[in-house]
Amino acid sequence: MPSKQPIRMALAVAVSAILAGSGTGAAHGAPPTPSDLYIVQLTAPPVAGYTGGVAGIPATRPGAGEKIDLSTSAARSYRAHLKSERQRTQRLAGVPAGRTLYEYDVAFSGYAARMTATEADVLRRSPGVLAVSKNAVHKADTISTPQMLGLTGRTGVWQRQFGGSKKAGSGVIVGVIDTGIWPENPAFAALPNPRPDQRIIDAKWRGVCQQGEETDPARNITCNNKLIGARYFTEGSLDETNPDEFRSPRDFNGHGSHTAGTAVGNHGVDAVIDGRVVGDASGMAPAARLAVYKALWDQGTGSGSGTTVDLVAAINAAVADGVDVINYSISGSTSSFVDPVELAFLNAANAGVFVAASAGNSGPTASTVAHNSPWITTVAASTHDRGYDKSVTLGNGTTYAGAGQGTAVPSAPLVDSEVAGLPTTPVSEARLCYSGGLDPAVVTGKVVLCLRGGNGRTDKSLAVRQAGGVGMILYNNPDNSVNADYHFVPTVHVNSAAGLAIKAYAATAGATASLSAGTEVKVRAPEMGSFSSRGPALAGNGDLLKPDITAPGVDVVAPVAPPGNNGRTWDAYSGTSMSSPHIAGLAALVISENPRWSPIWVKSALMTTAGQTDSTGQPIQRAGTAATPLDYGAGHVRPGRSFRPGLVYDSTYPDWIRFACGSGASGASCDQYGAIDPTDLNYPSIAIGDLAGKQTTTRTVTNISKLPGVYEARIQAPAGTTVTVTPKRFVVLPGRSVSYKVTVTRTDAAISQWSFGSLTWVNKADPKGLTSSDVRSPIAVRPVAIAAPTQAAGTGTSGSTDLSVIPGFTGALSAAPAGLAPSVVDRLHLVGSETDFDSAAPATGPSVGKVTLTVPTGTRLARAATFDADVPAGTDLDLFAYRAGTSTLVASSAGSTAEEQVNLTAGSYDVYVVQFATPPGVEELDVPHHSWIVGDAAAGNLTATPAGQNVTLGTPAKVTAAWTGLTAGTRYLGLIAYSDGTARIGQTVMSVVA
Repeated sequence: MPSKQPIRMALAVAVSAILAGSGTGAAHGAPPTPSDLYIVQLTAPPVAGYTGGVAGIPATRPGAGEKIDLSTSAARSYRAHLKSERQRTQRLAGVPAGRTLYEYDVAFSGYAARMTATEADVLRRSPGVLAVSKNAVHKADTISTPQMLGLTGRTGVWQRQFGGSKKAGSGVIVGVIDTGIWPENPAFAALPNPRPDQRIIDAKWRGVCQQGEETDPARNITCNNKLIGARYFTEGSLDETNPDEFRSPRDFNGHGSHTAGTAVGNHGVDAVIDGRVVGDASGMAPAARLAVYKALWDQGTGSGSGTTVDLVAAINAAVADGVDVINYSISGSTSSFVDPVELAFLNAANAGVFVAASAGNSGPTASTVAHNSPWITTVAASTHDRGYDKSVTLGNGTTYAGAGQGTAVPSAPLVDSEVAGLPTTPVSEARLCYSGGLDPAVVTGKVVLCLRGGNGRTDKSLAVRQAGGVGMILYNNPDNSVNADYHFVPTVHVNSAAGLAIKAYAATAGATASLSAGTEVKVRAPEMGSFSSRGPALAGNGDLLKPDITAPGVDVVAPVAPPGNNGRTWDAYSGTSMSSPHIAGLAALVISENPRWSPIWVKSALMTTAGQTDSTGQPIQRAGTAATPLDYGAGHVRPGRSFRPGLVYDSTYPDWIRFACGSGASGASCDQYGAIDPTDLNYPSIAIGDLAGKQTTTRTVTNISKLPGVYEARIQAPAGTTVTVTPKRFVVLPGRSVSYKVTVTRTDAAISQWSFGSLTWVNKADPKGLTSSDVRSPIAVRPVAIAAPTQAAGTGTSGSTDLSVIPGFTGALSAAPAGLAPSVVDRLHLVGSETDFDSAAPATGPSVGKVTLTVPTGTRLARAATFDADVPAGTDLDLFAYRAGTSTLVASSAGSTAEEQVNLTAGSYDVYVVQFATPPGVEELDVPHHSWIVGDAAAGNLTATPAGQNVTLGTPAKVTAAWTGLTAGTRYLGLIAYSDGTARIGQTVMSVVA
């Protein structure tokens, strides 16, 4: 495979990526000026990844199926060693110990500290330091679901595997990193004593219950034998945090209580909303114990946000405390699996902790899926099978069906909220029914039409109630899902077409409307949530299929916190935040029954037994069409089968490092462990993001059942391809492994379009599935006409480099240069630093410059960039590109150095250069801003040899790019364009510093 573009954050020896320390904040003094919060990653691995090498200190990395033990002399000695390493690097950079906020050493190796940009730059270049990155902000991305998932009843998982709900999940501790907990909810009440699993819990639990620091005890919390641990993390908390927030693990927002209750809430609890019992609630693993880590803080807008330094500290603490499972319903990177959070989870998984993370709520746009690391189980969101029908009948006799609950509303005057706002309310807010924005003189006694968007759906019905309205019609525009929320007035939610028709009728004189009562119905399910983020993953270029699996995440009823939910203790939320704790709780069930299984075995069992059809036996849908593995990964979770998967796909720490290195990461770990083609990671799914005609990948399965298996391959080839499996049949004894190869060859599959199939291993020795299940892996491939390096770099006024390409066809391949074009340099005189640049309202200032660029139609490549080499060490610059004359952000680059770039398409742009930080003693800088416009024409200074050659499908070929006659000191940009004789099929960007 062609080499991938290196990722800027490197991997250290043994991937020094997991966080450290107990997770408690260290004392710190007033920050210097200027300063910012940074995370420093050491090259020395954390406790969870240390394999030896320090004289006198044995390895501390746990073995397969083992948990990390911080009480050993080796762990204590190695933690002391890491402490000395942290102190040494701080001394090198002159960073006072008092500015350290967190010390990480269990799942991440390093620390968080306030420092100047110069200090950060010194650290980057210091021995023993792998990376220094800016702190970042992350946001928080059931009633019938246990029944739908087959947990309840005489034949359900709870009864068959555990003898009932009272033991379902016993012996397992689930850690929830979120907004905290509302401990008074009966879902978190103490479990009956004595606990049969108490010895198991005592043997591994090392955590604490931090009650809080509020002077009013009611604002703190207490723990019990259900909620056994709680911590909170404030060192990196945001300035915008709600002033009413609790400085304790107590939940203000509700998001954390909801995810915790979904995962492990007690069984048989009445869920009460507005005085009405809406169902009998239970978490997935009701007998499991709970530990909460509050690292998200309510922002006063209904959202919970947290910073990288707090979140890494929370992960570190959870691993150190001894949790078995972590749920992380929080946003993450879509383009990297080597940021501090992902690397902390790498070591968590290596320490025997199963991690479930939300895929994100940016669907249905492609390539929006987050948390793309193979050591994390990434969860999409789909519907469950409980629905509520409700309709609205207009005064003209027309009836429109929708979704909704609650009582009927007799005929009443109908008003469009757009014309029902207070005189001081903008029309844009009135149509969205913002709280406090409707005029009681207009609304009282009426049914109000409100547009979806802007604020929460139930916030709209609250606004209607506050203004005296008797009912609400909520409509989509554009189309989206219709949801049966628990509203504050009777509400029907309708689609866009119905809503626009009702809007037109509401404008007529004497308009009226009546609402029917909501009727509970069984609906076709699962269906993908419209918001659920989709693949292919940007990280790894689609060579790892993400998301991994889907679970219920739409209209999920679970505990919430009254302060942030209008006094409610239960409510229905939607999002991948809700689906992830389903998987976390189900993983807890599997671990409870199989405590020696590794997190990767659990993940494999859940994935290979997932389903791809809905309750009607038809393919799972998304917006009326068949969903694909880019939506749901392996499929919808089927818990009952995951206890007897038969075969599992195993991978370990070294495999993950090789995968990351093969995907473009670099560093000492890559020298130590090497690299693999990312498609060869031993994963339960098969993905090839750049199928250049033909590719073979290898997998290994392990029989974890107690009986021999005789497995045969059942192949569904992706459309337009052929798939061969070798061997197609094998016998495998208990505890033994077998490897096989899968070769995918394109026949007539569309270029650059994804095609899907599957490989299922069927155990002929167990045709009734008594001890094993069919072992299914989805196959997702994207054929390309050519697989070529995305970019290549060179130096000097003349030189050359070889480019290895793989053609996806047999025939004539041509290669032609475009450029090289010298950069156009605009020098911006910037004074001081700007750490509060508002990307939503960009403006120039003393430390913010602007360059306006026009990119002509037909341009092949346009780029704007700044470089470390052009400014003093310690300078931090950021780039933000907007449509010219607007605040529409189209691209940004905001790393922790001056090395930034954005690529642009045809159009006009304002590119803002933000001087985020300067070195001490440097107040003013002349910052060079470079830009390039590269068209189709060759400039005569770049050649591609041979210009034409005959190639064979899937067989690597070589093209040599050579440059000459360049002006010393100038930066050039160009490209090598590839063609099959009929069309352009790919390119390699060439950058040269002469």
